Amino acid sequence: MLKGLGNLANLPGLIKQAQEMGSKMQQLSAELKTKKVTGSAGGGLVEVDANGLGEALAVRIDPSLFEKHDRELLEDLLPAAFNAAQQKAKELHAEQMQSLAGGMNIPGLRDALGGLGNMQPPE
Repeated sequence: MLKGLGNLANLPGLIKQAQEMGSKMQQLSAELKTKKVTGSAGGGLVEVDANGLGEALAVRIDPSLFEKHDRELLEDLLPAAFNAAQQKAKELHAEQMQSLAGGMNIPGLRDALGGLGNMQPPE
């Protein structure tokens, strides 16, 4: 019936795959929320824990930074540690997305997901 329409003959299969992908994406988001990554700066003087979605969970600051009253250093290390944690969360998300999409045959999806791990934090 759809033979003469070229790639449109694949449309029902693509729609089914897209629906499956949506369901798997919801499961992935729930799973990523339970994962934990840690970003650090200053050789571990400041550490930030985030979940797999990049949401900050905890911040640890070495007491020596308070003893030195080095506010400027702390102001530099905090965003660096947050950015490191977010980058790790993005990489984890990209890995999970690629494994999720491994069984899907959606044209161009694998290429689109391949660049997720190379994302840079906003400046």
